Amino acid sequence: MADRVLVIGSGGREHALAWKLAQSPHVKQVFVAPGNAGTADNGKISNSAVLVSNHTIVTQFCKDHNIGLVLVGQEALLAAGIVDDLRAAGVRCFGPSAKAAQLASNTSFAKAFLDRHGIPTARWKAFTNPQEACRFIISTDFPARVVRARGPAARKEVTIAASKEEACRAVQEIMQVEKSLLKQMFGEVVVIEELLQGEELSCLCFTDGVTVASMPPAQVHKRLLDGDQGPNTGGMGAYCPVPQVPEVLLEKINDAILQHVVDSMRQEGAAYVGVLQTGLMLTKDGVKILNFKCQFGDPQCQVILPLLKNDLYEVIQATIDGKLCSFMPAWSENSTAVCVVMASPGYPGDYDKGMEVTGLLQAKELGLQVFHAGTTLKDGRVVTSGGRVLSITAVKEDLMKALGEANRGVAAIRFKGATYRKDIGHRGIRLLKQSLYVSKGTSRNRCQSKALSDVIVCVISGGFTGFFDLKASGYDDPILVSQTKGLGSKLQVAQACKRHDTIGQDLVAVCVNDILAQGAEPLFFLTYFACGKLDVDVAQTIKEGIAEACRNAGCAFLGREMAEVTGMYSSGEYDLAGFVVGAVERGQMLLGLQRADEEDVFIGLASSGIHGRGFSIIRKILLMSSLYYSSPAPGSCGDKTLGDVLLTPAKLYSPSLLPVLRSGHVKAFAFIAEEGLLEGISRVLPEHVSAVLDALSWKIPEIFCWLYKEGNLSEEEMAWTFNCGIGAVLVVQKELAQHVLKDVQRHEEAWLIGEVVAPCSHIKVKNLLEALQLSSPQHLLNNAVVESQHQPRRNKVKVAVLVSGTGTNLAALINYAKEPGSCAQVVLVISNKSGVEELRNAARARIPTRVIDHKLYGSRSEFDSTIDQVLEEFAVELICLSGFMRILSSPFLRKWKGKILNASPSLFPAIKGGNVHQQSLQTGFKVTGCTVHFVLESCPKAVIHQEPVSVRADDTEETLSARVQEAECRAFPIALQLVASGAVQLGADGKTCWKQEGQSLGLQGEKSDCASSPVVLEPEENEVV
Repeated sequence: MADRVLVIGSGGREHALAWKLAQSPHVKQVFVAPGNAGTADNGKISNSAVLVSNHTIVTQFCKDHNIGLVLVGQEALLAAGIVDDLRAAGVRCFGPSAKAAQLASNTSFAKAFLDRHGIPTARWKAFTNPQEACRFIISTDFPARVVRARGPAARKEVTIAASKEEACRAVQEIMQVEKSLLKQMFGEVVVIEELLQGEELSCLCFTDGVTVASMPPAQVHKRLLDGDQGPNTGGMGAYCPVPQVPEVLLEKINDAILQHVVDSMRQEGAAYVGVLQTGLMLTKDGVKILNFKCQFGDPQCQVILPLLKNDLYEVIQATIDGKLCSFMPAWSENSTAVCVVMASPGYPGDYDKGMEVTGLLQAKELGLQVFHAGTTLKDGRVVTSGGRVLSITAVKEDLMKALGEANRGVAAIRFKGATYRKDIGHRGIRLLKQSLYVSKGTSRNRCQSKALSDVIVCVISGGFTGFFDLKASGYDDPILVSQTKGLGSKLQVAQACKRHDTIGQDLVAVCVNDILAQGAEPLFFLTYFACGKLDVDVAQTIKEGIAEACRNAGCAFLGREMAEVTGMYSSGEYDLAGFVVGAVERGQMLLGLQRADEEDVFIGLASSGIHGRGFSIIRKILLMSSLYYSSPAPGSCGDKTLGDVLLTPAKLYSPSLLPVLRSGHVKAFAFIAEEGLLEGISRVLPEHVSAVLDALSWKIPEIFCWLYKEGNLSEEEMAWTFNCGIGAVLVVQKELAQHVLKDVQRHEEAWLIGEVVAPCSHIKVKNLLEALQLSSPQHLLNNAVVESQHQPRRNKVKVAVLVSGTGTNLAALINYAKEPGSCAQVVLVISNKSGVEELRNAARARIPTRVIDHKLYGSRSEFDSTIDQVLEEFAVELICLSGFMRILSSPFLRKWKGKILNASPSLFPAIKGGNVHQQSLQTGFKVTGCTVHFVLESCPKAVIHQEPVSVRADDTEETLSARVQEAECRAFPIALQLVASGAVQLGADGKTCWKQEGQSLGLQGEKSDCASSPVVLEPEENEVV
């Protein structure tokens, strides 16, 4: 039976909530109290005059009108305990209790709470005396310029002062009202906070007090005018999601902030149920909490709810019932929402009312959603009645288009003196080409301007002291430039290949090339080497490589520190770091980031191959490939192995480029080989320009084409992850480009690769796919993946995972699906039991979940039919069973034939049924393992991938079981990739078919032994592998 719902409030947020709730088939009618012109007799939505400040009257209204659910938008009512009162009277209400709502209503409570639980926030102190507050403001060694009021004075929520003097004036103004009464009623009445610097972000979540279901992040523009000018407001617009914040940061925010806050509130006996909004500042010291809101913010609500794919009513019910982990919301992908607020003239100060609003129908015809706030009806006309009048929301496939559509809607609507911004989302648009968080070592200004002493003394704890005579080096007025680097995942590749001769050269190159960006000449180099047990030959080989590279770079190798750390490293593992110090004359520093301008030209220098962070992805791509490090390299690389090509050290550009950089003809330089092409280019661009590159203008090594094909990578992922053949770039004036290019080409392979252009949404690399095709070997070129330049990248296959609470593979499948080279995307987790850990894991990964309890169905076919309907709803293409303990019906298996994968803890058919680990031990088998296979209506099973596990003499059932489970976590993602990529499929005869001849099942976890051959198990009769 459909419910009646009451939404309390009158703003754009409440209109958006009512609009979304009215879309639910479970909702018959939505009352909004007091509402506005937009919620007056609008389909299912209508206004109510119930006196919302009187909880008793609201309770009686709910009973009289059979209200099944109440949503409270106004924060003051939450703080006053309306949720507690309604629930006590038996009325179902969504929102936090008064005790939990203190996070938003009581600033000093919230700050003390954050401090108690070690959650980062601005430094602060609460005061009841204005003189003490001002003394604190003046005396602190940090900018104490944020003044927050509490109690009745909180009508002026926050003042961000331009100076400490202005902050003191704000304190005096706030605390002039009946101080003794305020102190008696509310205690501390003003909180002074540190002014934080950085990008501000709103992160919201649904929570039932245990599970956190985060929403896409939003960013609000609070200043009144374009360019973030004018006074602070409640918000002049917002956009969602925020493109400049990486996924890994959002995961940390979800775990370290949202989940931490919810868990801590529960521990303190104030379980938080409802919507929690955190205002965050992304500072140079990490993410810090600015404030809380205990409901959707306004205008955040107007850009978040349009992206919610689920029925909001169902999400709210699951939250109230404590079952959120069984109903995780899903959000629209590849869509962006932009909201532009239209305000009355004079806002945020005094403003006129009663001005007629026209053009609303025209905006609706444009496909836009107009949410009303400060409006009312007068004689059948919509007129203004508040400061913020309307919120115009557009949803499009990207930020630029959404902003354009929203601005079109604003242009269609008219009322006298309307105030609005045209640049909502400008930070996101600007930073799409230049990520807010870049990789370690990419700071734009590496050079320390403070002069050091004439003698450098380098001390390494427990090692040696090295001396370098700077005066003897012939510098007149030097600036020292330093850099510390490691090699990351490339070290693991070298260790797997047992090849260590290039690693030392690589380390020197990445350090020396990086200080070259400031025009610095390397002076001396130091290194740190750590291992579990010293292998003298390996250490000596690395040392010789470092020494040779230092000679080539013209710098001194002062020495190294070596450490044996027992228990930290496995056999053959080691870690390596380098430290270089260089010098440049004060007048020759290349701090030219603001000098690049439109029509300047990029000169690209050839890279020697792949370096830096791309190796973590390469290792995963190789895991899914049929090649090993010892395999012949793809393409025309002679007798080289794939490992040889991957371990080619970075080029040393310092000897050949220093004269060019010091000629005065170069505006900027960046070393790119250790990072992606787009990120490297962004390092040399100021914010007012962008870049266009043409990939056909340079030669791309064949290895990149192989990665593109094997990794199922998009062009954008290639350009963000790999250098694509460009090891460094110079920015020069167009008129000097040919002259500088000739100078560079005397020593290096180089090309004119692009130009600096007017700002756009992102750095563009034209013709990358065509260039990859031209560089590819013929056998790759003929492959269907790259046979046509117009063929789009393979879409990721949508996968559902079915669980019962006993599986161990879900986390491995989720992590695999997040990798750039993955061909699959986990879009849904279904459990036949509520409250299981897998549902919480999926919730933390922001994957939609559903609980379909088999006990509620009369037959197996009815249960399976419900699962099938949900799979269809999410457009699922493959199913993985991870400890799913229900037997699937024959009709279901026939429908999904060749689309269901499962893992078994044995290398069947050698072992079938029973306790496989016990049988392995009792029969004396030397090897067991796991098998991932297609699930068929009848045996035999069609094998996709097997992972062998050795049986040790001292194994017990528990230890053997644990190692087989670890093998399953390695094998299942490999099998899923093989099927999702199309390399493996189920044939019409029910047997496994391989796309390529000779493909084997012997993919081993890390494929770490370059000389090893894959282990292939001989199939028994009727088992095709």
